[in-house]
Amino acid sequence: MIQSMLNVIVHFSIMQLDTEINHLLDLMPASGRMYTKIISRTSQPKVIDYSFVRPWEKSARPVYINFELWQELSRSERDLLLLGVVSKLLKNRQFKPSLKMVIIAGGLLALVIEATQGNAFGMIASGALVTFVARRVWRRYPSSDPAQEIETDEETVATAIRRGYTGSLALRGLVGAIEKTAQLEERSLNFIEQSRIRHLTKLLRKQEAPI
Repeated sequence: MIQSMLNVIVHFSIMQLDTEINHLLDLMPASGRMYTKIISRTSQPKVIDYSFVRPWEKSARPVYINFELWQELSRSERDLLLLGVVSKLLKNRQFKPSLKMVIIAGGLLALVIEATQGNAFGMIASGALVTFVARRVWRRYPSSDPAQEIETDEETVATAIRRGYTGSLALRGLVGAIEKTAQLEERSLNFIEQSRIRHLTKLLRKQEAPI
């Protein structure tokens, strides 16, 4: 009898999980469904996590969700959190080599040449150039500054609106997702998250301001 009850509970949980994953897949834009893969991973401390792969690789971008924590979010918070991650992963996929990348490659080549010739000054100069440009590139790939995160948030809200959300509900859902994710992960909001919330709240006030 007890075993039968456990089987029913497990089966119900699996059904809920399948239903949720199907909903999230339907929510994504077509490119998201094509290039991402949702994976359940309850062992991770984060509500949602993801891995960047090299832009030229064709493998699906994995999105790891701790569904035990996930269920603590509201429907709109889940949807906006997922759309935000998909937006980041699609940006990563669209990343293309730029002049800065060419400079880095050239600098590395020069560094190797100078090293083989034992030119200490040339090695220092080449190394400094590579380091400087690499830091500039890293600020945009993947995003590590508020401006880029805010841009992604605006794209996320726009995607949600195309999927049937109102602007206000999408903004509230994303703000709630950022705040509640930090709570569930038992950590404080970092500087970038605080900047994102301020910007989204400002947009929400404009959205709800009387005409």
